[in-house]
Amino acid sequence: MGDNAALTAAKRAKKDEFYTQRVDIENELRHYKAHFKGKVVLCNCDDPRQSEFFKYFVENFEKLGLKRLIATCYKSQDVDLFSQGDCERAICQVYEGDKNGNMVLDDDEVGVRVLNGDGDFRSEECIEILKEADIVVTNPPFSLFRDYVEQLIKYRKKFVIIGNQNAITYKEIFPLLKNNEVWIGYKFGDMAFKVPADSEPRATRYWQDESGQKWRSMGNVCWYTNLDIQKRHEKLPLYKKYTPEDFPKYDNYDAINVNKTSDIPYDYNGVMGVPITFMDKYCPEQFEILGITNHGDMAGIPFANGNCFAEVNGKRMYVRIFIRRRGE
Repeated sequence: MGDNAALTAAKRAKKDEFYTQRVDIENELRHYKAHFKGKVVLCNCDDPRQSEFFKYFVENFEKLGLKRLIATCYKSQDVDLFSQGDCERAICQVYEGDKNGNMVLDDDEVGVRVLNGDGDFRSEECIEILKEADIVVTNPPFSLFRDYVEQLIKYRKKFVIIGNQNAITYKEIFPLLKNNEVWIGYKFGDMAFKVPADSEPRATRYWQDESGQKWRSMGNVCWYTNLDIQKRHEKLPLYKKYTPEDFPKYDNYDAINVNKTSDIPYDYNGVMGVPITFMDKYCPEQFEILGITNHGDMAGIPFANGNCFAEVNGKRMYVRIFIRRRGE
């Protein structure tokens, strides 16, 4: 990687430093406990000295029946670009459970290795570590989300990760959701994250607590996973009756517009356009996903006027996912 590329990568990584709260990790992972027994878990975007993901799995190692826990993190070789305490290089830590029965994390129970590179998850060194894992659990850099998920799919890894809801619309991510290779986890909405001390204050969704810790909240965050969970098999209760007045058809596609997921009519069997928040309630036994606006060629949606967006009475609509109810 050239000097300019390294500089850009380091700055981008620094802007993506959002440290997940323990309560959010606990609230999500409690739904996945049956998946972890006998598995190797990797947190590959986590400084194990700070990561609440690493701490959670250490404290619940025996309870979950884990085989091994591995954590790696990105570190720039230039401490001025990416400073997080006393270490200038990336490290890998491995934990295999309590050895002396005191149920406390002792120094001699954690294997520590300084990595040759900077810990970038795309490096050959980190890919070799990834190959050892059964399940990946972390909060990856949002700016690299496409690359991150692509790598997990390439190496056929199970995962539970945090991402932006807008990723649902990415041409690299939507087909995975459409084909039921990836789905939405339990939390879908606002989450607060710790950010580094040198983070720039923002007008909204930013604050400092009494200790001086800086925080950012994001209202469009969710978990993505490919582990089977009960939520994705729970059918959405439908109560609203179809009328042409409430659900107008698009000008350029034979489907009705539904503005709210909760308003999906129970008695309409044709194609419907719904907002991306539908994915939070999507049950593959209840609905079939057909495509999405904004990149219709990829989604196979034949818009009459050649556009990649839907219109109602000449008005362009926000992104819509096209669905159809399955026969019941």
